[in-house]
Amino acid sequence: MSAAPASTVVLDDRFSRELPEMAVRWQAADAPDPRLLALNEPLAAELGLDASWLRSADGLAFLVGSAVPSGANPVAQAYSGHQFGGFVPRLGDGRALLMGELVDVDERLRDLHLKGSGRTPFARGGDGLAAVGPMLREYVISESMHALGIPTTRSLAVTATGRAVQRDALLPGAVLARIASSHLRVGSFQFAAATGDLDLVRRLADHAIARHYPEAAQAAQPYLALFESVVAAQASLVARWMLVGFIHGVMNTDNMTISGETIDYGPCAFMEAYDPATVYSSIDHAGRYAYANQPVVAQWNLARLAETLLPLIADDQQRAIDLAVASLGRFSAAYDDAFSAGMRTKLGLPAGDGDDDALVADLLVQLEQSHVDYTSFFRSLGAAARGDDEPARGLFVDLARFDAWLARWHALAPDAAAMDRVNPLYIPRNHLVENALAAATSNDLGPFTRLLDAITSPYDERPGLEQYTAPAPDDFGPYQTFCGT
Repeated sequence: MSAAPASTVVLDDRFSRELPEMAVRWQAADAPDPRLLALNEPLAAELGLDASWLRSADGLAFLVGSAVPSGANPVAQAYSGHQFGGFVPRLGDGRALLMGELVDVDERLRDLHLKGSGRTPFARGGDGLAAVGPMLREYVISESMHALGIPTTRSLAVTATGRAVQRDALLPGAVLARIASSHLRVGSFQFAAATGDLDLVRRLADHAIARHYPEAAQAAQPYLALFESVVAAQASLVARWMLVGFIHGVMNTDNMTISGETIDYGPCAFMEAYDPATVYSSIDHAGRYAYANQPVVAQWNLARLAETLLPLIADDQQRAIDLAVASLGRFSAAYDDAFSAGMRTKLGLPAGDGDDDALVADLLVQLEQSHVDYTSFFRSLGAAARGDDEPARGLFVDLARFDAWLARWHALAPDAAAMDRVNPLYIPRNHLVENALAAATSNDLGPFTRLLDAITSPYDERPGLEQYTAPAPDDFGPYQTFCGT
């Protein structure tokens, strides 16, 4: 399948046709002077889109939603959500549009979604716009996650609109073109359930099964099988977050996908000094979404999904609850298995037993006690696997305790090459992200481009990129992130 010119871009409106109660037809706000800031050419090729056309005036109009392909019907999606534990029945795409679904070169169905495209009926008083900095943040962090092998929405392009956005100051506006296997969320099911229309919940569940888990349709209990599939996908996803030190920052139910992809990169960041209580989001005052809480919150969110599916799982409510509780209970074991297996791989160890878990637990305690940079440590441990213990030893305060740990680990004959394949050198370091976004806001895309180049090839050491491996300097200070709205 070759790249498509503008005239042949086909965007289906399957979501709005099958679930019209959850879609409001809408048009993106005008972008007076669109200018391309970032284009993901490899992703464009996957989608069958011509990168040279996307760079043209017509392509830019397409990327900001001003030009809609023939037959497409952009919509704002409706969903509900628990936000920091409190239920909000009507959220929805307040500043975003689902432009439609397209089929990529591998025959996979993908959503094209715009973020920052203007106020919709779900805006709740917001302006519906987005600034350059937060949109480039989502671009760089989502592409880092993709390079790390973590399921995620992808960033196709960020386009400056030529319109100023009022936040604490006037900032240049931008639109992010985002790609996802779908934008179905736990909050989507909560919205359908809140209407009291069981037929709508059933059609949404059937839509999700067809889109993501077609094998569930053949199960004896398809809707229970759907739920179990989402439980498994989310257990795997959150374990992968934890293994790289990623903190989502705002794990509301409207930010948890049915597909198991990471979505909505707002106040997100990668942990530096290992501390399970790490919180970066400026609005997470109680630490609900702290690093260590992410598995617990994920399971809580899945319980909310289960509640919406109970009438479909069984006619008898108590039986439906019993089945859902049993399925939800598998999350912890699935998460623990995924995290333990991932940690063994990070330590260069083959599949093992409970002794490895004790080794990991002891290591994490020591990392916390010595405030060790999480990402750097595992690369220095790779050097130890090759015979040079000193880079790793120099990170710890209680040297005797770490030496005892090293001896136990060395006795297991760790594989240094295997460690280098899973432990990244380059992640979006918080200070580098902030520097890049500040420069881009002032029309200097150089730092952003160089950071993107580093983090999209995260495992292979390259000369000249030493600054991308170091934690933030001491004068960077306590770090806070913001949602960007």
